[in-house]
Order: sequence, then C-alpha cells, then structure tokens
Amino acid sequence: MTASPATPLLELENVEVVYHRVATAVQGVSLRVPERSIVALLGTNGAGKTTTLRAVSGFLGGDDARVVAGRIVFRGEVITGRMPHEVARRGLVLVPERDKVFETLTVGENLDAVVPGRRRLVTREQVFHYFPVLAERRRQLAGYLSGGERQMLALASALLCQPELLLVDELSLGLAPAIVETLMALVRRLRDELGTAVLLVEQNAAAALAVADAGYVLEHGRIVYDGAVERLLAHEDIREFYLGVGHRTDRVRYTDVKQYRRRRRWF
Repeated sequence: MTASPATPLLELENVEVVYHRVATAVQGVSLRVPERSIVALLGTNGAGKTTTLRAVSGFLGGDDARVVAGRIVFRGEVITGRMPHEVARRGLVLVPERDKVFETLTVGENLDAVVPGRRRLVTREQVFHYFPVLAERRRQLAGYLSGGERQMLALASALLCQPELLLVDELSLGLAPAIVETLMALVRRLRDELGTAVLLVEQNAAAALAVADAGYVLEHGRIVYDGAVERLLAHEDIREFYLGVGHRTDRVRYTDVKQYRRRRRWF
C-alpha cells in the first residue's frame, strides 16, 4: 500500500526545534510519510518524538518552542510555523498523547463538537461503523470510558476532521496488550479502507512495527536509524534494544550501543 518514496505526502527536512530559546529538543530530523502508508517514529521517553509531532501540527507555541531550522512540507506546500487550525484544515490532524476527550460531555457530544472538515468525507455513522463500541456508548459521559475506549473516541473525533494524515502520539500508552492490538488493527484498517496515512509515535516498538510500512528511530533528538519495517526487524540492535529479542533486555539507547561497539573495537 505504500506510495512511491519519490512523492511523499509529508516531508521533514533537517528540522530543528528549540525550547525557551536555549534548549534544543530536535536536531536535524528528516523523515518522509508517503501517501496511504503507516510510518512509525520510535524512541524512548524524552527522545523528541512528541516534539516532532507538535512541530508538524503547529502546537509548539504554547510550550515556548519553535522550529529554528529546516522545513516541513505537506503535499508540496511548506507549512513550517503554521497555526494548528491552518494545519488541520489542510488535512493533518493530531491525536495527542493525553487528555484527548471532553470528560464531562457524552460520547455523542464529543463527536458533535468536532469542527467540520473541508469536505464531509466521513460521517458520524461511518465513524460508528469503525468504532461500534462508541455507538453503544454514545449517551455515556466520556469520563466513564475505559482507556481503550477513550483512545477510540480520540481517533473517531480526529477522523471526523477529514484527515489525509493522522499524527498519532503514543496510542498504546498505559493499555493492556489485547487493547493495543485492537487499536493498531483499527489504525491499519483506516489506512487500508480510507487511504488515511499515519505518522505513529510509539515507545511500544513491537506494536508499531506490526502495522507500519516503515520506521524511524529517534534518540536525543536525532534520527539514528530508519528503513522499511523488514529492514528494522532484521537489524540486530533494533531487535535487541527495542523489541527485547536478544541477549540483553535493559533499555539502553541505540546511540549508546553504537558508541559501546565502537569503543570495543579498540580492545
């Protein structure tokens, strides 16, 4: 389902993000998301994954952060520094990591609160088709939903914004493995049936790579490895330090591994 890498839907070119004018959080990040593809952005906590999504979606200003170098291009148009509503109107919709729903509104009211997109490609009834549990709970307060159901409601709300590209931050956070598997299958179904591309930020590398077409590994604000999923899954360091397949299971950073192996050659 992956489009030609020569014509990416979204492209980041050497993007650098600075907080409070002094702290560099993202350094020279370049990545591509082709049309109708799922791309995983992997890394440990604090690697710069969420900052990268905020840079794309325009939600940096509230954190006293800004893109100071590089550019972000969507469908050939530079969107670096655009406001969140301008980015969303172009078809890039963020599903943030936390506080994704209005807890004091019902499920139905949460969906009604979504501002209509540029064209009504997905209706509320179609959303219930993909998320039938939300149809059953449409009159229930969102605050009483389970963690997995809240994630579904967040995805459903984003879907009503008519996205061409979903920016999904830590979909699996705090959820049981069975729920994570269900949510990831839903993401893949949205790609397959609606053609919605996804940039999926995850610490859970195994879950993300199970549905992604390609991935990037981010450490200390830099991309340290990238490639098709098959290439990532075959790489010894990725398997050992992100998937827990190998002799060591402690979460050492990939960059630390490379430095250790370089030092070891001298002995």
